[in-house]
Amino acid sequence: METNPKSTLIVTRRSPCQGGIAKSALDTVLAMAVFDQPVALLFQGEGVLQLLPDQATELLGRGSLSRQLESLPLYDIDSLFVDAPAARHYGLDLTLCALAISPLEDSQIRDLMLQHHTVLGF
Repeated sequence: METNPKSTLIVTRRSPCQGGIAKSALDTVLAMAVFDQPVALLFQGEGVLQLLPDQATELLGRGSLSRQLESLPLYDIDSLFVDAPAARHYGLDLTLCALAISPLEDSQIRDLMLQHHTVLGF
């Protein structure tokens, strides 16, 4: 398995309601894309909840991540992955997701991580 020498995988594991960590992950992805750094994004564990449509995080005093997520294709960020077992656990219907996202099983997630030079977890 070949590794891209400068590729980065961002793994976001926090729900959108758990402080600013989920937003920090998206900010990092967007910043890397602006500087033409190869980047991929994996929603894992509770992080899959960021993909739910029509979130009302404003009620918790947090901005919605929906706009940031919807802007990913504008920055040519198309390597988007979701932890399939977690999506099933939370009852997430990926057909409702506005993004073109690839579901991965546990063994595929391991392979994805091995394909990247750097893995950052949020």
